[in-house]
Amino acid sequence: MTLQHFPPVTGQAVPEQVSFDRRELGVILTLYGRMVAAGEWRDYGISCLRDVAVFSVFRRTAENPLYRIEKRPKLRLKQGQYAVIGIDGQILKRGADLKTVLRVLEKKLIRAVD
Repeated sequence: MTLQHFPPVTGQAVPEQVSFDRRELGVILTLYGRMVAAGEWRDYGISCLRDVAVFSVFRRTAENPLYRIEKRPKLRLKQGQYAVIGIDGQILKRGADLKTVLRVLEKKLIRAVD
């Protein structure tokens, strides 16, 4: 007879997926609305997966995303759980505060006036 070892039950449920909460979506959608009004962005998509939530921004619906705003809770104590990633996969900004991380995209709204 063999004994099977099972991990102890801790009482905390493991989330099936990561998602943005209402406050986080409010911050993201405020920036999105300003970028749409400026003519920079036209569409978005949201993916909620097991380890990451992704808000993807598109110039046109059928394209690859211009930017991905990612939330990875497992990185919150290391590099920060939020990241903005460019179309080429380069991490433009990473940190623990969503508003601070999104500032890298707000710079696109600043334009020279003739």
